Amino acid sequence: MKKLVTSLVSLAFLAGMGVASAVAQENHAAAPAAEHSETPHFPINHPKETDWSFAGPFGHYDKGQLQRGLKIYTEVCSACHSMRLVSFRTLEGLGYSEAQVKAFAANYKVQDGPNDEGEMFERTAVPSDYFPSPFPNTQAAAAANNGAAPPDMSLLAKARGVTRGFPQFIFDMFTQYQQGGPDYIHSLLTGYQEPPAGVQVPPGGHYNPYFSAAASLAMAPPLSADQVTYEDGTPQTVDQYAKDISAFLMWAAEPHLEERKRTGFMVMIFLLIFTGLIYLTKKSVYASKEH
Repeated sequence: MKKLVTSLVSLAFLAGMGVASAVAQENHAAAPAAEHSETPHFPINHPKETDWSFAGPFGHYDKGQLQRGLKIYTEVCSACHSMRLVSFRTLEGLGYSEAQVKAFAANYKVQDGPNDEGEMFERTAVPSDYFPSPFPNTQAAAAANNGAAPPDMSLLAKARGVTRGFPQFIFDMFTQYQQGGPDYIHSLLTGYQEPPAGVQVPPGGHYNPYFSAAASLAMAPPLSADQVTYEDGTPQTVDQYAKDISAFLMWAAEPHLEERKRTGFMVMIFLLIFTGLIYLTKKSVYASKEH
């Protein structure tokens, strides 16, 4: 009986080896064809990790950086990108006073109505209004930008994070890495370059290996050195501009990040104290019990 079982195991092993060999040969033969038919993976280059003040469990926003980022948005990005989910009154979170926010909102015109005659009209914006869109609709935005409508920036920093894969995401759970969106935006804005030999860029496209959807995108490099004037003496470089607008977009997508982190820290402290009390209670209750 023992010899019969051994023989059956040997036959099963040999059969398995034969099937594996056949599959390997088939895959090897199909490999050249797969190399040509396989869909390329984007982004070509993974986003570079940047040192952000809001990173980690004790991170916080740099109000000066956020104000510079707002300046870049209003002077550069707002010509194409909307931010329709962000109201002017939330700018108080950047360190501005109520009067400053009111004065800032007054620089914009928003559509309101209908009036008593049933007509829509324009009025000066107030703090309760939201950033107006530079285009009346998506079709108009696409027509003005080579057929690709610029995305709304309200939640861009939370929507553009690139998956980091295994095993990196395991470490991210312990380091509280949540800066994938700002890292991606910063890398994209600083990653424009000439296409390598053999790479064809469509007319109106611009090569950027950090773009998550293709090797090129319709948006031309939006930033250049000394394009925006900083009154606080911060270097006026493309890299600094990219960092500031990325941080501002992170705030726009999650303005309550600091409050959330403080709450999470207090919850962890509570859980530690509660665990200690439970342990001491158990030890006291069962101290006189026989084990």
